[in-house]
Amino acid sequence: MTQLSNILKTHLQLGTVIPAHPLALNADRSLDEARQRQLTRYYIASGAGGVAVGVHSTQFEIRDPEINLFETVLKMAAEEVEKQKLDRPFLKIAGICGSTEQAVSEAKLALKYGYDMGLLSMGGLQGWTEAQILERVVKVAEIIPVFGFYLQPSVGGRIFSFDFWSKFAEIPNVEAIKCASFNRYQTLDVMRAVAGSSRKDEIAMYTGNDDNIVADLLTKYSFNINGVVHEKEFVGGLLGHWAVWTQKAVELMAEIKSCKMNQDEKNYQKLLTKGIAITDVNAAMFDPANSFHGCIPGIHEILRRQGLLAGTWCLNPEEKLSSGQNEEIDRVYSSYPELNDDAFVSSFLLNDKT
Repeated sequence: MTQLSNILKTHLQLGTVIPAHPLALNADRSLDEARQRQLTRYYIASGAGGVAVGVHSTQFEIRDPEINLFETVLKMAAEEVEKQKLDRPFLKIAGICGSTEQAVSEAKLALKYGYDMGLLSMGGLQGWTEAQILERVVKVAEIIPVFGFYLQPSVGGRIFSFDFWSKFAEIPNVEAIKCASFNRYQTLDVMRAVAGSSRKDEIAMYTGNDDNIVADLLTKYSFNINGVVHEKEFVGGLLGHWAVWTQKAVELMAEIKSCKMNQDEKNYQKLLTKGIAITDVNAAMFDPANSFHGCIPGIHEILRRQGLLAGTWCLNPEEKLSSGQNEEIDRVYSSYPELNDDAFVSSFLLNDKT
């Protein structure tokens, strides 16, 4: 069983910004290697504390035999991180999905390229019982530290019971959980289950609720369990939303940590207002108006405007911006200029000589 080093465990628990890495493609939908590698360097230069590769934002189709890019993108990101010779902690997280056999295979591949954790998706397992899925988690956790993942049903996830998360939290080598249920009730289930578990101080909670980022990070969850108060909070985020304007996300994370540490009520209110603006941006980018159909092209479009991607192409030709989505991105760009990191990206592109 591979375990996190003490340095990385502390880094994870203190909370950090982890972008979900997109896939850079050419117009013919072949891999744009130069931009794929450059994206990884952009996240590092932005001050992110890690990167998640082979996840939903990287497009699950990379695993299709006829495309066969899963190992390639893992290898490229790992190489770029290694080249930077960072003097700070940085988490390399590999997306893991599929049947138990596939998940175990992907976990072993992640270790081959030096990944620290596996973000274990529970998507696509609709016919499985909760007991079967928990057994799958155990098998993967025996290989690599697990970053749990509650994925919303609208993009392939499923709803789990409170009992499921209570048992999930007790599995050794589960080091973190990303809650991306996009639902307050389901988020509450996970937080209460972890808060009441024997491993509550070992599991770092990360928001994946792109529609509620700031409120998630500012909120302390408190539960009276058998007469004892248990508290838990989100310490960081692993987000598709943070795949764009990442340098500003790093600034936001620092601002939130400072606000919580200093109990700065005035800034707390400002942050909540900023959170609404961020959610408005997310609505344009993630396309909930069309059941999230344009969420990945929406990420691509912002990166394209900044010069980090050549286009919005996805492996699935049917995956493209929805009608009116481009105009919505225009609107939020104009409405919230303080949220973009265009100036930082321009400087980065000018100085990125690798």
